[in-house]
Amino acid sequence: MARYEELQQKIQRKTARVGVIGLGYVGLPLAVETIKSGYTVIGIDLHAGKIESLKRGESYVQDISNETLQECLATNRFFPTTDYSVIEELDAISICVPTPLSPNQDPDTSYITNVVEQIKRFMKRGMLITLESTTYPGTTEELIQREFEKLGYRAGIDFFLCYSPERVDPGNRKYSTYNTPKVIGGTTERCMELGTLLYGSLVKTVVPVSSPKVAEMSKLLENTFRSVNIAFMNEMAMMCDRMGINVWEVIKAASTKPFGFMPFYPGPGIGGHCIPLDPMYLSWKAKGFRFHSQFIEIAQSINDNMPDYVRNKTAQVLNIYAKAINSSRILILGMAYKPEVDDLRESPGLEIYELFTNSGATVDYYDPYAQSFVNKKGEVVHSIANDYEAFKTYDCMVLITNHQCFAYQELADLGVAIIDTRNAFEGITNPNVYRIGTSVAIRQEKEVVSLLA
Repeated sequence: MARYEELQQKIQRKTARVGVIGLGYVGLPLAVETIKSGYTVIGIDLHAGKIESLKRGESYVQDISNETLQECLATNRFFPTTDYSVIEELDAISICVPTPLSPNQDPDTSYITNVVEQIKRFMKRGMLITLESTTYPGTTEELIQREFEKLGYRAGIDFFLCYSPERVDPGNRKYSTYNTPKVIGGTTERCMELGTLLYGSLVKTVVPVSSPKVAEMSKLLENTFRSVNIAFMNEMAMMCDRMGINVWEVIKAASTKPFGFMPFYPGPGIGGHCIPLDPMYLSWKAKGFRFHSQFIEIAQSINDNMPDYVRNKTAQVLNIYAKAINSSRILILGMAYKPEVDDLRESPGLEIYELFTNSGATVDYYDPYAQSFVNKKGEVVHSIANDYEAFKTYDCMVLITNHQCFAYQELADLGVAIIDTRNAFEGITNPNVYRIGTSVAIRQEKEVVSLLA
């Protein structure tokens, strides 16, 4: 009771010292909001280069500007460090570490377990601990609560434990950490009360749920919903391609219905941390209950095969010009997984680059945001310069990321064959522009003569 009331008062007075473990695209924005709310924040990350960058006031997260970071440092309430021993000074901790998949597509929770081991070393009674990393239902209780209880700590009495899934959308200018509703579930009623009190002082809206499992499941449901619907549209795109129907026009027509339809769009594949990974966390956990989700598996298969569809579509287009992928020069436009970001995590463009290269093409890419990546051979591949005269020398261009800064009409006017995977060239009628989800064969009949003239 006394520990609960003491922490409650610290949060209310904003004298609680808050730790954020993992200062990436989730943790750093959370740390910034916590500082803005008046708390002292200790940011912990084992990447020494990131910590030094933060101390210099140089942000490596696109959604946090250098100016914002420098304002945080100027408050003298932000202390980035690689030293886990500072946990001894903290009243609350938010864990924002990665949760990737293993090579076998199983959850890799090693980052969480490593953090828990460090907290166990320096933990004091009366702390509020909140896990934000995306994971399977049951993680908070299985990997955190049980470990602390083995040491004799009691949840809701000696420590307070919650799960609140991150909902960060990199590059989203409308929704930030502050104005995106925050779901939270506590392992006990008092855990929930303290978690809601802290996060309620950081963000605009807090959505309490009955348990950490519900909160964990809600995150997976959000992104599995997107994965399944994107896969459905990807399948519709391939079907429309085969049937000679323009899938983009079909979606636009269906979207005029004011009820019962929500538009999703096909593309070259799915990217980012969430949609390619989260459904597999759910599928893996469900198998432990002898439940096999066919929707998740089918959706994952369809989405994973989209890069191959793009390669085949490119081969069809090059065939019109009496060329093959082998020995062709191909320029990929955009490599980031979504527009206006530099994030390359799970980007389908990376797989498409490898498919083209393995098929014998010479491949370059241009992306004003993502300046380089490491290919499967371990080589650093750099974006070429924005040079339209040089772009004319390629056999075809493949649009992967529909950045707003691309001059689409000018690109079309270069006369180079373009394979558009995002309908970014909508409204542009140049005959050298081809789209996924439409038939190349029909266009051949009408336009091949003029193209070769």
